[in-house]
Amino acid sequence: MLILGGGFGGLSAANEIRNNLSSSQIKITVVDKKDWFMVGFAKLWIIKGTRTFENSIGSLNELIKKEINFLKEEVLQIDLQNKNIRTTTKTLSYDFLIIAMGAVLAPEKIPGLSENGMNLYDHNQLTEIHNKLKKMKSGNIAISIMGMPYKCPPAPFEASLLIDSMLREEGVRDSIQIHFYSPSPITLPAAGPEISQQILNLINSENIVFHDSCKIKSVEKNKLIFQNGEANFDLLLAIPPHVAPKVIYDSGLAKEGGFIPINRDCKTPFENVYAVGDVTTLTVNDTMAVPKAGVFAEGEAITVAQNIISKIQFKKESSLFDGKGGCFIESGRDTASLIEVDMFSESKPSTKLTESTAEHLAEKIQFEKERLSKWL
Repeated sequence: MLILGGGFGGLSAANEIRNNLSSSQIKITVVDKKDWFMVGFAKLWIIKGTRTFENSIGSLNELIKKEINFLKEEVLQIDLQNKNIRTTTKTLSYDFLIIAMGAVLAPEKIPGLSENGMNLYDHNQLTEIHNKLKKMKSGNIAISIMGMPYKCPPAPFEASLLIDSMLREEGVRDSIQIHFYSPSPITLPAAGPEISQQILNLINSENIVFHDSCKIKSVEKNKLIFQNGEANFDLLLAIPPHVAPKVIYDSGLAKEGGFIPINRDCKTPFENVYAVGDVTTLTVNDTMAVPKAGVFAEGEAITVAQNIISKIQFKKESSLFDGKGGCFIESGRDTASLIEVDMFSESKPSTKLTESTAEHLAEKIQFEKERLSKWL
């Protein structure tokens, strides 16, 4: 069996299958062009300066200890007709295929972005963002969401709160404005209007100004150009548009610019080919889809793993993704709250935001530790 992608989806599927089936029952190979895994929210700690990149990653080469093979190569072609994939140097055939390749950041879709702004989600830019923030004494910081959907919906809001806290510690917050621009009319569409209002209250309480319905057209030097106006900045931290990897479009699994459509069984139209996580779209109703977040990729991957295990054991494949998950939001004041989501609850998706406490922050740190230790 082949698993394309060594993120939340790929690693949880590989481990769930291996914990239930021995290597004599099924061979598992994980393919990824990078050889490390990081829990996404550690990026915020690198920006804040409380973490380094090296201290936040686990090595995918550790998988071999669990009798899971790892191949560090780029996937160049997925041949669904002949049941094989081509990487930089190899052609690998499969009986089962799980596509967990994630979403790709596409800053090039916004004219002027790469020249004039920083990419909040690019691990290569985090230290530079930290250094720029440390040097700032006055001016305007713009945080701008430049496309929907994007990974980890609460993360840009967390970033704004952690940056606020950083600037307070430096004693310069009063002379620096933080402006947040979103194309959406509310802060977190996936969580609904009530939670969105609570998130808005949270950032407003730290004097972070939220501008809704700001659809980006282009970026110039120190200026954001929206469809309905413009805004000046001294430092731009952008969340660029997300797309699926090119190989997904080439294979015909998704329409250009979109993601692989799945249902709650995470199957594709091709036999024994599944897709999970950020590379997919799982619609809940006419206006809503399951958010792109690691915890949902993990849940979908376990669903797929259970169905593959059943199939190999000649049992009925009956697992469906339950749509449950949670995301932490750090306040920047050594506490965090938890957004709990049930995307497939009875009448409509239900969401709940807990109070911000030190316990939730400890749980967030524990969440990262657990994933790294149980998967790698």
